[in-house]
Amino acid sequence: MIDHDRLFKELIQTFFWEFIELFLPEVLDYVTKDSLIFLPEEIFTDVTSGDKSG
Repeated sequence: MIDHDRLFKELIQTFFWEFIELFLPEVLDYVTKDSLIFLPEEIFTDVTSGDKSG
């Protein structure tokens, strides 16, 4: 089975700055490429109970 979630995350991480340069070039004036850190975890909050799971 193909892990689409993992592939999509890799795609975002690989081409993130190219996307910013193409679609949001004005943002480049405010950020540096070394300042971005992709977090390895996902945290989901259950809105009804307020519990977090990751």
